[in-house]
Amino acid sequence: MKAQPPRDQAPETPADDPVYRFRDVDDPAWHWLENRDDPTVSDFLKAANEESRCWFSPLDDLVERLYHGHLARRELAVHGLRTPLDHYTVWSVTAVDADYPVWWRHPNGDADAAECFLDLQARAREHDFLEVGDMALSPDEAWLAWTEDTRGDETYTLYLKHLPDGAPEVLLEEIGPEIGWAEDNTTLLFTRYDATQRPESIWRLPLATGKADEPALVLREEDPQFWLGMGKTRSREWLVLESASKDTSESYLIPARAPATAPRCFRPRENGVEYALDHRPGHFYVLHNREATHFQLDVLAEQQLGESDPATHWQPLIAHRDDDTLEGVDAFEWGLVITERDHHEAQVHLRVLELDTDHAITRDERLPLPELPCSLALGDAPHFDTRCLRLREESFILPVSWLEHDLDSGQRRLLKQQPIHGDLQPEQLVCERLWATSHDGERVPVSVVMRADLAGHPLPTLLYGYGAYGEVLDPWFSVARLELLARGAAFAVAHVRGGGDRGEPWYLAGKLEHKANSFHDFLAARDALVEKGFSDGERIAAYGASAGGLLVSASLNLAPEAFCAAVLDVPFVDVLRTMENPDLPLTTAEYTEWGDPREPEARRRIGNYSPLDNLSAQPWPAVFLQGSWHDTRVPYWEPAKLYARLRELDRNPGGEDPSSTDRPAEGRPAADRRPAEGRPILLRTDMAAGHGGASGRFKAWHDNARQDAFLLWALGLEGRDA
Repeated sequence: MKAQPPRDQAPETPADDPVYRFRDVDDPAWHWLENRDDPTVSDFLKAANEESRCWFSPLDDLVERLYHGHLARRELAVHGLRTPLDHYTVWSVTAVDADYPVWWRHPNGDADAAECFLDLQARAREHDFLEVGDMALSPDEAWLAWTEDTRGDETYTLYLKHLPDGAPEVLLEEIGPEIGWAEDNTTLLFTRYDATQRPESIWRLPLATGKADEPALVLREEDPQFWLGMGKTRSREWLVLESASKDTSESYLIPARAPATAPRCFRPRENGVEYALDHRPGHFYVLHNREATHFQLDVLAEQQLGESDPATHWQPLIAHRDDDTLEGVDAFEWGLVITERDHHEAQVHLRVLELDTDHAITRDERLPLPELPCSLALGDAPHFDTRCLRLREESFILPVSWLEHDLDSGQRRLLKQQPIHGDLQPEQLVCERLWATSHDGERVPVSVVMRADLAGHPLPTLLYGYGAYGEVLDPWFSVARLELLARGAAFAVAHVRGGGDRGEPWYLAGKLEHKANSFHDFLAARDALVEKGFSDGERIAAYGASAGGLLVSASLNLAPEAFCAAVLDVPFVDVLRTMENPDLPLTTAEYTEWGDPREPEARRRIGNYSPLDNLSAQPWPAVFLQGSWHDTRVPYWEPAKLYARLRELDRNPGGEDPSSTDRPAEGRPAADRRPAEGRPILLRTDMAAGHGGASGRFKAWHDNARQDAFLLWALGLEGRDA
């Protein structure tokens, strides 16, 4: 029998409506929800959770079928790749019924002497939430340090244990996630936060026979727009400390075997210039955008490190190009692996450069791709002299594969591929890349995946988008997605400006004063799916999380008739108010992404698209909002405010005028064709999680099944079996 969720927009009586019950007439914007210590706030969120639970109750059977269908399709017992280090080979094993992995090792060459050295499943039994921030083995592989968050607020505790079976010891609390060992085996580096949870300092923790001395400050960043991070060159000769904003960076170096040495600035920061470093003995490699918008790669002789302006000695290795962005450099004894992105095809490539002793390039080739479009990345490579590269490949229709590429023979050996069970196999899927034309004529890539036997027919479609921070939505395989595809839905990704899918120019064209391009691109992607026959214009749902929630919400304000439903997961929707509060985490560091509202033009611009500041009487489609109580990136109150205000607008449709009186775009249903009933506005807040949601995999999968049930209901597919 077809599931029948409640079809009324509002509860049966006002007393059942959380928005009616908790409304404060003196605070129509619902800002009182920001007072976490007020018990009324949690009462409101729990009431909304109960309302959501009741609405979903007719779909409970579908949720369980989706959840168990997902479990049946995947390999639940997961054995990680074995990675040989200097002394031991390490790997992780996640049991069939476990949420978290157990880490194992054996001496190199003695696989029979396996021993467990960290059991995260056992540690998780004591907590409702567990997230490991970082794990670091000492260079001699005798000690393990790691950081844990047990609340979801991204505040961490540092642990240390002697391997394999020493008792874990708490070294520090209330620190950042990142840690790293110096090469002396007795010094740990870690980060600390300021009041806004910005990693503002790096500290050195001396350890004598496993006992911690007083931490010593290594580097502090006073500018609130900059965050600190740290790493180590693969040559293991240098610790690299980086201070970076969204568009400027500065690196400091410390000899890895002399960690008490004062950090040396590689090159002082220059506004708008980003650079990243790697090292081979005798030379540093500098990937930078100084007078090179798409980045170029230079080399610096190590003896010139102390020059007053080392940039005057940088020698070009890969010049700036108009059609490609250089994204990363990884140094090895024999040369470099370059990560670069083709602007025209929105495709990442790995490029191998072998160098002789005079730094002449003796080999320059791109590694092969399994298909287009796809994802390709360099895997773990702890040994500086290795000539066998580990690669990670996947696409929308190819499960994750790990391969070993031999640079000498050119042979590729499959190490592992994610197994897929069940009736819908990867070879039964097809992926298409189409190009939408946005409002200003720009071509926007759109990826769509569906069952091969349904290709050529307009399908109910889920459109996914992000588009911020230069993040890339390279193709990824999803087992959970198979549950939607099996029931006849298509899944599409809008690679909008603001992301990095077409390189650095694509990012710059969707931030600050160009942010509105992202929203127009998303709507253009939606329309192209309809015009080219991939999608049923009456049945397109949207999904966005975090800054993707901003993308989808702003698009809904512009054209609510374009979608039949939306899922907004921890959505960043109170943009103007958040950016006006420098005391909140992330705010000051993100001025270069969104703008500083203390500047009138930036305030006007943000105010013009901030979703909560642009709601109107136009009815939104069905919406499922999800938040997390301990989220420090997008506080729980942002989705909660949007829920309350959307519900109030639905109850008072005669409020403010619609923001646009334009006729619907061709291929979009008219807004008045959607009845008020059947358009729920729902909120669910996870009271034991942070920005990333549930930490255990089974709970995360169950949460995913719930949102997919909502989407299938909205797309009219809830009655179909996989």
